[in-house]
Amino acid sequence: MSALAEGGSMNSWIIWAALGSVVLLLVALYNRIIALVQSRKNAFSDIDVQLKLRYDLVPNLIETVKGYAAHEKGVFEKVTEARAAAMRGGSIQDRVQAEGKLGAAMMNLMAVAENYPQLKADGSFLKLQAELSDIENKIAAARRYFNNATNEYNTSIRQFPAVLVARLFGFKEEVFFELDAAETQAVKTAPKVNF
Repeated sequence: MSALAEGGSMNSWIIWAALGSVVLLLVALYNRIIALVQSRKNAFSDIDVQLKLRYDLVPNLIETVKGYAAHEKGVFEKVTEARAAAMRGGSIQDRVQAEGKLGAAMMNLMAVAENYPQLKADGSFLKLQAELSDIENKIAAARRYFNNATNEYNTSIRQFPAVLVARLFGFKEEVFFELDAAETQAVKTAPKVNF
């Protein structure tokens, strides 16, 4: 009878050890997903810092261009409206759309500036243009980091067995911070240099 009791005791230990292992695996997977969520939030914070710098630069850029092209009122209004919409915030998807509109409006503003040789030679405008270019490069780098963090998160919640934990706790795929069609075309199109 003692052998039977020992066998039952051994089986219960095996069952408890298996259940404990499963629980530890679930906790580890949950914590990994949470770490990826936090990494993605931190990555967006980097983008947010650079976007705020761009928001601060836009009014100065508008005023400088306005000094040479005051009759381009519609372009200035669109940039101002797009900036205000982007600054309102919202979900990341809302921000991505608003930033796309601001980027397109900024491209229109810079296109207007191209029509004014005196403006293009203005020291203040050149400085603002250089600052904007630097900020745009930093936004692009932060965007790549954010998209990488998003990709890592999305991949992890689709892999087995993490997909079970993701479904259990309601983790969903997240959006990337992608360029809109106008921005993509502007990036692909080489700038024209005229002498």
